[in-house]
Amino acid sequence: MRLITGFLTLIMVWPVVLIAETEQERLADSAQVLEEILNIPDALPKELLNKAECVVVLPSVKKFALGFGGSYGRGALVCRTGKNFTGPWGAPAMYRLEGGSIGLQLGGNATDFLLLVMNPGGVESLLRSKVKLGADAVVAAGPKGRAAMAATDAYMRAEILTYSRSRGLFAGVSLEGSTLRQDSKSNETLYGNKITAQEIVRDGKGGGGQRLVSVLQNASPRNESDPVSLK
Repeated sequence: MRLITGFLTLIMVWPVVLIAETEQERLADSAQVLEEILNIPDALPKELLNKAECVVVLPSVKKFALGFGGSYGRGALVCRTGKNFTGPWGAPAMYRLEGGSIGLQLGGNATDFLLLVMNPGGVESLLRSKVKLGADAVVAAGPKGRAAMAATDAYMRAEILTYSRSRGLFAGVSLEGSTLRQDSKSNETLYGNKITAQEIVRDGKGGGGQRLVSVLQNASPRNESDPVSLK
């Protein structure tokens, strides 16, 4: 009976979660979340951001713990331009996160997520239509602060490092089992025609999201990865 009640509650609540904010609002929210995270002292290691090929920002991901759990969120992927990701940050591609249950969040909370894509393999995984984190791409909870360099082996093995911010707390978080996919409809709405994340990121056919791109460009203007890893 309890499970049935939870299911019926989810049916009633889920349409509210899916009420679409505009793509421009989502980009503005993503920029604000990223800016706030970058201003948290001793939080996101600058060395890791400087070695990231791409960043995914997912503001206010919703989680419902109703006996079985469910999560849904929308955000944006922004990558450095150029064949080897050595150019300035490019236009955003819209993405969405879906998961059965994301461990550290309690029912009804909204949590911001930040993903650092650390190598070209991780980028290529995300440019597919759908990627299951932990299965199609190696993910790890990201280290924070001065502990980051002590965790070199962990982040070098991972294709994607994942972080969360909830109730003012910023920390690495596991997103294994969640699904990240292109938000094709939002990309079409944002750019005025059908366009894939591959065309936006690799072919430079997108535009917009100036504030989000500007925040990244000011925070990390150069890719400082080992050149060998970019080949």
